[in-house]
Amino acid sequence: MLTAVPEIIRSLAAFVVVLGVLVFVHELGHYLAARWRGVRVETFSIGFGRTITSWTDRHGTVWKLSWLPLGGYVKMHGQERPEDVTEAERAAWIKGETFHEKTVLSRAIIVAAGPAANFLLAIVVFAGMFAILGKPVPDERAVIGEVVAKSAAQEAGLQARDLVLSIANEPVATFADLQRIVRAHPGDPLALVIQRQGAEQTLTVTPTVREQGTARIGMLGVKGGQKYVPVGLVDSVTGGAAQTWDITVETFNGLAQMITGRRGTEELGGPLRIAQLSGEVARLGVASLVTFIGVLSVNLGLINLFPVPVLDGGHLVFYLAEAVRGRPLPPKVLDYGFRAGLAVLAALFVFATLNDVTHLGLFRWVAGLAG
Repeated sequence: MLTAVPEIIRSLAAFVVVLGVLVFVHELGHYLAARWRGVRVETFSIGFGRTITSWTDRHGTVWKLSWLPLGGYVKMHGQERPEDVTEAERAAWIKGETFHEKTVLSRAIIVAAGPAANFLLAIVVFAGMFAILGKPVPDERAVIGEVVAKSAAQEAGLQARDLVLSIANEPVATFADLQRIVRAHPGDPLALVIQRQGAEQTLTVTPTVREQGTARIGMLGVKGGQKYVPVGLVDSVTGGAAQTWDITVETFNGLAQMITGRRGTEELGGPLRIAQLSGEVARLGVASLVTFIGVLSVNLGLINLFPVPVLDGGHLVFYLAEAVRGRPLPPKVLDYGFRAGLAVLAALFVFATLNDVTHLGLFRWVAGLAG
């Protein structure tokens, strides 16, 4: 139990850092766009609940850091609808600086700026990593990049960054050589010579048998490694944009597959899963943690654009309807829409949290205590 305490502390610390950066950038997008469109910003808060510390800038904006680090918000002047506030509150509004009196275009720009800032953060993160470390490309050598859980490779003791020298007494020069030899020996114990941290070791691996049509092939359960090629500033930026686009497409496709039933929803995670992954990634180093922030930033930007009321995408749908109609939607439609959006988000949060608890094995732990 005591050995798990440092792991929990590291995961929580990494989670606070990761979520804090993502939320700050997202809300900063709203803040800068509001200032650009002439809207007065009253509060910029990272976290919810009781205030830890705060200060007021020369524009009258209160910047706050609060205890519950599960989000944040930007409170804009006159953000409420006139019919939702008292006459005294309306009288205190500063004409020309309220959110609700701005044009549909200005309000849409302010709302869309949050997700846009997250996509921009991802591009900057990936571009910076490419500029500093180089652009990752597949390593032609037989370097192990990742070991699949519960695979033949994991049972044999293979680890990421191992370099395979030979298998079944056949020399291995490329990852393709390794795949070819393994496929030809399904279920056969094979001698595997690797180089790990400069020293040679010999392992025994038995490839898993997989049926492929009428043939039987061997599977090891590893992915190829990567190497980093130095690139210039322009290539770093274009590569960062391309990487952000690829992750966006992959995320959208994964969610679409979950919705259509072609993919299980057990992969849908919430705060607990993000905290766990943050700790695991932080253990791999700063570069891995920064890359993780980039990936999550894409996910946050994409999810916020979904047309669900309460989310930024839902507001943009309402503004589109207002632009088409020439007037805002009826208050009752907006109220029902926001209530439905809150219900959807609450259901997703509960479902994702249950997935997290199951994934972390807490149910099994509690059942073990009860037994």
